[in-house]
Amino acid sequence: HWLEKGNIPHNSLNTLKNFFLSKPFFSIWTVVVIALWGWLGVKLRNLSVQQDSEPKGSTKTYWINFKYSAGFVFVFALSLASTIPWLWIMSIDSHWFSTMFSWYTFASSFVSGMSMIMLWILYTKRHGYLDIVSDEHIHDVGKFMFAFSIFWTYLWFSQFMLIWYANIPEETIYFKIRMHGPYKFFYWLNIILNFVCPILILMPRPNKRNYFVVVLVAVLIIFGHWIDFYQMIMPGTVGADWQMGWFEIGILCGFVGLVIWLVANKLTKAPMVPQNHPFLKETIIHIS
Repeated sequence: HWLEKGNIPHNSLNTLKNFFLSKPFFSIWTVVVIALWGWLGVKLRNLSVQQDSEPKGSTKTYWINFKYSAGFVFVFALSLASTIPWLWIMSIDSHWFSTMFSWYTFASSFVSGMSMIMLWILYTKRHGYLDIVSDEHIHDVGKFMFAFSIFWTYLWFSQFMLIWYANIPEETIYFKIRMHGPYKFFYWLNIILNFVCPILILMPRPNKRNYFVVVLVAVLIIFGHWIDFYQMIMPGTVGADWQMGWFEIGILCGFVGLVIWLVANKLTKAPMVPQNHPFLKETIIHIS
């Protein structure tokens, strides 16, 4: 509500946030961050492709890529792991804040990313690509999905428990609306999809090596975290007047289609397996 005309916060807490919660900063920082993500993503991919044409045994491009990757970690920490969740999501409820919020959204992003990687690996492998990928590699990605589902749950519980125990009205209202209001179904579905299902299904070792099982869990995780972000955003934007109509479904399908098109398009432009990576042999013979 801080973006609405004439709705200027007057309490001391929001006064300290006035620079951060302003239209100019929101717009400029959003554009800068998206531009950095795009530029670094293209740069890292181009360096990876460039490495394929280097003389065998050369590590020049590898180390250049290594340095850019280190820079991306800094950008990632300053954006997706901190300021962007504050700006795009937490600021919707500008009177409420949590020091664990960015960690929480980071865990969601990471486990969803690993689930997407799992789906792409198995899809391309099924169509005759990535023959070097073995059950050991699938098992490792499955372990990441399992581990970061636990990590997400740890952060969810820690955030909830501390706010519940302190019992401060300005903080508990965030969960009250979601647990007991019109978003109750999504709130508990979020826990089932992002905690109960991944933990129980992926706990046995054979399940992390079963292609059907890991695909099922990957889809549940991606959909579950979409539900999580939905129930994080909608109460502060439309209140109790939520709906799951064609508009919401269309946005979801649109972004899914865009991601699939972008990734599939780039996969056709270069070999999927790096030709001159210095650790390629160790990767192929890897055992979990």
